[in-house]
Amino acid sequence: MALVLASASPRRQELLRSAGIAITVQPTNIPEVPLDGEAPKTFAERLAREKAWAIFKQRPNEFVLGADTIVVVDKQILGKPKDPADAARMLRLLSGRSHQVITGVCLMGPGSGGNSAENRGAKAETSLGDVRSETTIVHVNPLSEEDIRAYIATGEPMDKAGAYAIQGMASRWIPRIEGDYANVVGLPIALVYRMWTERGGV
Repeated sequence: MALVLASASPRRQELLRSAGIAITVQPTNIPEVPLDGEAPKTFAERLAREKAWAIFKQRPNEFVLGADTIVVVDKQILGKPKDPADAARMLRLLSGRSHQVITGVCLMGPGSGGNSAENRGAKAETSLGDVRSETTIVHVNPLSEEDIRAYIATGEPMDKAGAYAIQGMASRWIPRIEGDYANVVGLPIALVYRMWTERGGV
């Protein structure tokens, strides 16, 4: 059975397919804005659930995966940069220190919440699915202003949480990580596969 990925991210698609997981893709358009006082882990998990629910209520007989990746430094959530200036701000925050990458994942599938898949309210959304998260610590070498300027000029940071891609040019500044590498790319594959196996999707 194919997994429905509620994301347009080419990185998540590549990770799943490389792991031998058949997928179909149906992106969502969920606003990625934290609530007042919302903790980073709670924020990532909430968005993952909302993304999965948006598709699962249309396809209740299939397994649907929602995910959201954020970068956290000094308890500040860094999503995708709004513009080059925002990307530069984020890269300066990450320079010469460590930060957390948190990916919230939510798997919804047949039988989630009994018959509540037929309901369309918020109560059904929050009761459905298996919601978890993975956290990886990433260490970054000091970046010069020229490093930052040249990196932004490549365009690579502009659609990435925290304004960098560990699998791309930014790898030159990342000497080590603590945890799941795939999580930093955009999806903790081992966690997702375990969740899917537990639900009988594999």
